Amino acid sequence: MSKSIVSTKRLSSQLMNWLLEEDRREKKGPYRKEEAHRQHSWWQVMCLTGVDYFSTLGYQPGIAALAAGALSPIATLILVLLTLFGALPIYRRIAAESPHGEGSIAMLERLLPWWQGKLLVLCLLGFVATDFIITITLSAADATAHIIENPLTPHWFHEQTIAITLILVALLGAVFLRGFREAIGIAVVLVAVYLLLNFIVVSVGVFQILTHPGAIANWQTALFARHSNPLILIGIALLIFPKLALGLSGFETGVTVMPLVKGSSSDTRQYSKGRIRNTRKLLTSAALIMSFFLLTTSFITTLLIPVAEFASGGKANGRALAYLAHLYLGNAFGTIYDLSTISILWFAGASAMAGLLNIVPRYLPRYGMAPNWARVTRPLVLVYTAIAFVVTIIFRANVEAQGGAYATGVLVLITSAAFAVTLSAHRHKEKRARLVFAIITLLFLYTTIVNIIERPEGIRIAGFFIGAIIFTSLVSRVWRSTELRAERIEVDELAGQFLAEESQGAIRLIANRLNKGDVLEYFMKEKEVREDNHIPPNDPILFLEIQVSDASEFADIIKVRGVQVGDYRILRAESAAVPNAIAALLLYIRDQTGKIPHAYFGWVEGNPIQYLLRFILFGEGDIAVVTREVLRRAEKNPQRRPGVHVGG
Repeated sequence: MSKSIVSTKRLSSQLMNWLLEEDRREKKGPYRKEEAHRQHSWWQVMCLTGVDYFSTLGYQPGIAALAAGALSPIATLILVLLTLFGALPIYRRIAAESPHGEGSIAMLERLLPWWQGKLLVLCLLGFVATDFIITITLSAADATAHIIENPLTPHWFHEQTIAITLILVALLGAVFLRGFREAIGIAVVLVAVYLLLNFIVVSVGVFQILTHPGAIANWQTALFARHSNPLILIGIALLIFPKLALGLSGFETGVTVMPLVKGSSSDTRQYSKGRIRNTRKLLTSAALIMSFFLLTTSFITTLLIPVAEFASGGKANGRALAYLAHLYLGNAFGTIYDLSTISILWFAGASAMAGLLNIVPRYLPRYGMAPNWARVTRPLVLVYTAIAFVVTIIFRANVEAQGGAYATGVLVLITSAAFAVTLSAHRHKEKRARLVFAIITLLFLYTTIVNIIERPEGIRIAGFFIGAIIFTSLVSRVWRSTELRAERIEVDELAGQFLAEESQGAIRLIANRLNKGDVLEYFMKEKEVREDNHIPPNDPILFLEIQVSDASEFADIIKVRGVQVGDYRILRAESAAVPNAIAALLLYIRDQTGKIPHAYFGWVEGNPIQYLLRFILFGEGDIAVVTREVLRRAEKNPQRRPGVHVGG
């Protein structure tokens, strides 16, 4: 019995070690160091974004037909115009302002400082999670639709839609647990084959329409059945087209992959003109290719497929182009098309999972808003896979039912990107650009609101993710608040001279809140501290002043300046949190001089809960108590721990 318990404990320990195994590469700072990426030609990277963007052709035409009916081609035309003259200009500008793949979220983070910027980022991360999770589940569900509707598939597969989808999601998670890396080569092959097959299907569809004029006549009859006025039809299409917003996905991914784009030989990290130019080629080419396929596929599916086949249970539901491929090109070609579609849809899920795994290390650890295990890939893969399971079961692996949630995530991200670009144009005093981007922002805002009203399930899912992210972030921030929170300490020449002088004897630092900064202020503070703590009058002292820079930040580089006011020597620095910076500096002095420094504080008066909130939100509070706790956690040996003295 005891051997069985020991064996179980050993197995559990091995499992935890495997889950929490850190990546082999060296890490510096409070979050994972970005790895160097192998760079590729822009058209190759376009294929990597295309597995997400172009794969929507697997389900977009069917969803468009269900949402808009005979108006689908007109509504799709409006969507294409918004893509080419709205989303594309926005992301071309974002590419210029975030050449290292930071994207629109990072732009907003820079443009909106302090806690409001952090809160906005957390909310946007909720929509990013919605976008990527639904990409995984929607792609898997559509891949399942292509599997079960293939004529060669056994009939009993039709009753296993949810099970097959869950297997595909689990397979995706298993691949990432094993260790998945970007695969440009696979993406190029998948996208090239998929676009070629779609072009063949479109060509055959157009040929069928041209050789059977009755299809156009029937479409016109259906189009003008209720309204004969073309302006009214356009107005209705304007109201309907937000339901087709799935066709806008891929732009944020196109900017995120910028580090993979090969630039020119003259590019530097600060100036990447070649990379920006090539990324703009990537974005423009992807938008033009997708616009062509959106228009043509919408046209042929609307004219050639009976309306009943688009509905749930119909042979074209979630696979309109595959339906045409089987109908006009035979089951052999149709099966090849199905295999290509299944492959690119599965790879789109992999792209989304990779995006999710990059979000947490890029943002939350910098804010102190993620637990330590959130830096490790495998636990995150398990969490995301479990969430994808739940979403799949809730929506019963239905492609059309998940379209609203997906569109919500996509539209909110594009709207936030438009807002970021508008703010940027305003900051740069570009009046014309500001007006144009403001109009585009309003258009996307309208599209988002209409989509949310029509299909509120998307905002519910996003709201869940936002709530979960904010709650766990705040808990993590409080839990990690007593870490050192300093990437490194940089001391200027005069500050170094002060420390060298102090190292000859006992090192005593008086913590001071800077007011006027004149001789009288330091005289009174020294007199008070020496009396309260019985410091001999001949012992030299240094003043230590930490000013709060941005309390919403978590870790930063502490730059210490030496300042002399009369005969008083002062060490000044800025940091996100005063006590953490003091603790980090005390440990730095200990390590540099080999002597244990002593810091002197005064007691604070007031409600301790109030001071706790002040510390968490504003980086101050009961500084002496928190400084000691930070030191206690950072240095386990009391004999090597800097002294903290409180008098008064």
